[in-house]
Amino acid sequence: MIEVKNITKSFEKETVVNDVSFHVEKGSIYGLLGSNGAGKTTVMRLISGILKRGAGSIHVFGEEIFENVSVKHRLVFIPDTPYFFPQYTVKQLSRYYREMYSNWNEERYQKLKNVFNLNENKKVHQFSKGMQRQVTFWLSLSAMPDVLILDEPFDGLDAVMRRKIKSLIIQDVAEREMTVLISSHNLREVEDICDHIGILHNGEVLLERELDDLKTDIHKIQVAFGNTAIGPLQRRLDILYQEKRGSVHLLIVRGQEEMINKTVERYSPILYDRLPLTLEEIFIYEMGDAGYAIENIIV
Repeated sequence: MIEVKNITKSFEKETVVNDVSFHVEKGSIYGLLGSNGAGKTTVMRLISGILKRGAGSIHVFGEEIFENVSVKHRLVFIPDTPYFFPQYTVKQLSRYYREMYSNWNEERYQKLKNVFNLNENKKVHQFSKGMQRQVTFWLSLSAMPDVLILDEPFDGLDAVMRRKIKSLIIQDVAEREMTVLISSHNLREVEDICDHIGILHNGEVLLERELDDLKTDIHKIQVAFGNTAIGPLQRRLDILYQEKRGSVHLLIVRGQEEMINKTVERYSPILYDRLPLTLEEIFIYEMGDAGYAIENIIV
C-alpha cells in the first residue's frame, strides 16, 4: 500500500531524512515514532506528496505520490497544526472537501455531526484548539480516505473524544481496510491501536517491527541473588538498561524469553520476576541503546 525505499530529503545543507525505507500494509495501522527532530513530520509530508523527495522512491497504491492528483484524492493528511480558511464555517469547509475528495460521503458527514456535536454554521477559527481538531477528523473521515496520515492527531482532545476518534479509525480499518500511518509522542495512545512500529533516529530507521514481535523480543525483569554477584549474568545478557534498588536489580533485556530464563536461572536467583513492558519503555531503551541521552526513567 505504502512503499518507501531509500528516500532522502535535505533542506539547504542539512540532511533531515537519510536513506529511509519501510512498508505499510493495506489495512494496517503503522506507528512512526522517534525523538524530536528525527524526521517524522518530513517523512509524512513526503508520503503525502507535499514535499518532493531528494532521492529514492515513494509509492502509494503502486504509484508515485508527488503531483499525482488521482492518488491524492484517496489520501488525507492531518498535520500537527491543521490549517483552515479563516472565514469558513464547518459547512463551507464540507463543501470544499466534497469537491476535493471523490469518495466524499455526505451520509457519513451527517452521522458524524452527532458524534462531534459541533455547530456546523460556526466559523472554525472561533472553536477551541480541541474543537478544531474534532472538525479536522469530522471532515477527514467523511472523505472516506483509503490512506489516513496523522501527525500528533490527539493533541488537544479530551479523553472521551480521543476514545471516540480511535474507535472511528479502527472501525474504518476493520470495515474498509483503510491504511493508517500515525506519529505521536503519546506512545500509550499509539500502543492502543498500532500493529506495526517504526522508530526513526537522526533521520534514519532505527528499527521496524510488528508490535507483538517487538514486545516478545524485549523484556523487563527483576532479579536478586544471595551471595552471587550479578557480574557474570550481565556479561551473558543483552542488557539495554539496568538499575539497582536495594538488593534487587531491574533489567531491560533484549532476546528470546526462553534463553533469558535459562540464563538467569543458571545463577540460582532468590528472586526472579518478569514484569509487563510498555511501548513507551521499549522506545526509551531502544533510543538509549542508540546513544540518545535519556535520564533514569523506569515506569
